[in-house]
Amino acid sequence: MNKVSASRHELRSVLITGATGGIGAELAKRYARPGRTLILWGRNKERLDAIAKLCCARGAEVSPRQIDLSDGEKALAALRQDQARYGLDLAILGAGLSDIKSLDQQTEDPADVLKLALVNYATPVTLATAAAQSMISQGYGKIVLIGSVAGFYELPFAAAYSSSKAGLACFAQAANLAWRPKNVQMTLIVPGFVDTPMSQRLEGARPFLVSAENAARQIMKAIKNGQAEYIFPWQFRVLRVAERLIPAFFRKRILQSLDVGQKEHSRV
Repeated sequence: MNKVSASRHELRSVLITGATGGIGAELAKRYARPGRTLILWGRNKERLDAIAKLCCARGAEVSPRQIDLSDGEKALAALRQDQARYGLDLAILGAGLSDIKSLDQQTEDPADVLKLALVNYATPVTLATAAAQSMISQGYGKIVLIGSVAGFYELPFAAAYSSSKAGLACFAQAANLAWRPKNVQMTLIVPGFVDTPMSQRLEGARPFLVSAENAARQIMKAIKNGQAEYIFPWQFRVLRVAERLIPAFFRKRILQSLDVGQKEHSRV
């Protein structure tokens, strides 16, 4: 079942983590309207204040929160505070980190791996679970996790990142089975390359690149339609089918041969 009756309810309160990023900011602007409360979380205070001001100008009530999601307990407490004050109809958990092992490194930095695992996996699944508890009690709700096509592949230069997104996808599938019968919609968004500061750090080609504006439009449509998973752009949906026909040996050789770098280690 791809749709739940939560789609009939007006979205009165929307939480967006990573609201200072490229996709998060676009989503915040597009969800801003009179009669709606936007709960916007981000690490960069200047960008957070700017997007909050813009959303207020569009008629929304805005509650900005500067927060670092590597502190999962603090994030969980913050979510419960915001739920108690505003309620929660839609939670878009989009904050994330990305990092790539440089060519002169034998492994990724262990401290960076820990932080990435917390921000990309442990904290969002914790927040999703807390949001679901409240939504089940109220009888409806929508939760969105932002994954990545990188989660489909065992990337040797980004083992922590690709595995964190793979774990997020597995959680979303399991949570969907558990929560949809209780009228809580889980949507996993699986983007390819989106033209944001995070992807702009990558050195090399970014095939099938889409703008942050285009990404936000597609994400909102997938949420509205109640899709359990949405991969975009469409070329990656085709590749997902085609790659299953590649023998495991050749798949492994292709992944080991990839040469990807970045201009600097991302801390977005």
